[in-house]
Amino acid sequence: MFNRLKEKFSIFKKKVSDEIKEEGLIEGFGKKLNEKRLNEILDEFEISLLENDVAYDVAEEIRNKIKENILGKKIKWGQDIDKVVEDIFKKTIYDILNIESKDLIAIVNESEKPYVIMFLGINGTGKTTTIAKIANLFIKNNYSVVIAASDTFRAGAIDQLEYHANNLQITLIKHQPGSDPASVAFDAISHAKARGKHVVLIDTAGRMQTNKNLMEEMKKIKRVAKPNLVIFVGDSLAGNDIISQAITFDKEVGFDAVILCKVDADAKGGSAISIAHVLKKPIIYLGTGQGYDDLVKFTPEFIIEKLFSKDNGS
Repeated sequence: MFNRLKEKFSIFKKKVSDEIKEEGLIEGFGKKLNEKRLNEILDEFEISLLENDVAYDVAEEIRNKIKENILGKKIKWGQDIDKVVEDIFKKTIYDILNIESKDLIAIVNESEKPYVIMFLGINGTGKTTTIAKIANLFIKNNYSVVIAASDTFRAGAIDQLEYHANNLQITLIKHQPGSDPASVAFDAISHAKARGKHVVLIDTAGRMQTNKNLMEEMKKIKRVAKPNLVIFVGDSLAGNDIISQAITFDKEVGFDAVILCKVDADAKGGSAISIAHVLKKPIIYLGTGQGYDDLVKFTPEFIIEKLFSKDNGS
């Protein structure tokens, strides 16, 4: 996970540390770091970030913050320079990722029932599997769940949800393929209210994000269902395209949070760093496999550990 980006962080941490050591930048020696040389190192670092799917604005901010903190740092005699530089890199990434996010279970616990969650995202991102993972999470926390199969344009999507619902032994509300998606969501919420169910999870269609009919369909479902939370599900492997997808869905429909899928297969990791910062919306979970339990609560510390740990980054 994130092995390529981790390797780049390691290379450029060392370059910055070596430059500080070479210049003898210990407090009291009256020397300053060669800013021209630091710029050269960080320019190269910024390019490596872009090559690993970090969005341009985010890569530039990381570069500039590291430069600012390096130039303003006074290193005392006896300090571990490598650790000082690593701490600067870590703090920079932490600040980029640190967007406040509540725990989903805690939010539902504090809310009236049923709590309605609508999921957005294009086909192939792992949206349906993610819905099953979230359903499993609620079940494990003793909440009853209803799923609405509101992607009525693909019979396969309904079948896939039915497979997961049967595995998890939860209720699936479905209509015939081609039915009005908003009516499926409405019926699922009505069922949940009548049966005293805690949570409704609404699947939606995921044709390309540029499809205007799709966006109008999403807006109608949102108007009818009045979801408490709208989640964009994105594919970590999509690179910078995930940013454009998310921006389009947010502009046209609007969403509150992100779940990033297939993180376990992402050797680059740039999208995980970029999307929350660009959108100013929290990533709440990371999908790390195909199993129902392969869902990790997102924290800046989780990403930092993957980027700076001494192991192979898996």
